[in-house]
Amino acid sequence: MILITGHRGFIGGNMMRAFPDARGYEWGDGKVDLTGISRVIHLGAITDTQCDNWSLLAERNVNFTRELLHDCAECKIPIQIASTAAVYGTGTVFREDAAVFPENDYAVSKRIIELYALDRDWPMPVQLFRYFNVYGPHEDNKSQPSPHTRFRRQATTFGRIEVFEGSEDIKRDFVPVEEVIKVHKHFFDVSASGVYNLGTGKATSFMDVARDVAQETGAEIVEVPMPDLKGYQRYTCADMTKTLSAM
Repeated sequence: MILITGHRGFIGGNMMRAFPDARGYEWGDGKVDLTGISRVIHLGAITDTQCDNWSLLAERNVNFTRELLHDCAECKIPIQIASTAAVYGTGTVFREDAAVFPENDYAVSKRIIELYALDRDWPMPVQLFRYFNVYGPHEDNKSQPSPHTRFRRQATTFGRIEVFEGSEDIKRDFVPVEEVIKVHKHFFDVSASGVYNLGTGKATSFMDVARDVAQETGAEIVEVPMPDLKGYQRYTCADMTKTLSAM
């Protein structure tokens, strides 16, 4: 049986649908029970990239994950952990062995766990996936929905889509949640530990996403000023060489 933490979230909910015999865990459920568990997919975390409450991030993203790692080690249970492409910061090289520059507290919390996991020998596989921009069905559970979902909501509700000024030059690697689940499944048969990118290797602009939605819905596209967002990435594109070679 698989244990999925954060199972009520966007990715976790889709994971639960993909693995109907899985058991879910959410923050506040008490001590994690690993009885009968053969694998853990750890998705539960504070995922707000603009969260500046370090005490909360440290408690949930760092300390809890450390404890879970050691609980899995005691039982020799393989664990997959959701990390983030946000650790790359505003750089332009998105390869796992490249230097990283996390520029907000959320990214820092994830990088701490990467280093903690990589700096130790574990008796089981420990795989960390740097998620790029995941999108797909059931994003109602996501605190920061993808532009695909946000733009469709705006189009349906207001008949217009709001994009930041300069969105033609803001490009991200948007990966469908179905692909995320597919990679996790493939890695069940991979014994190697490490950090792996999880994207598509293709960058698409926010404006192109808006245009696609506008074409489908007939909504108007309106550019609005960009707010001051700490550590905002204007470009991401996963180098998938390591991930694909492991699969």
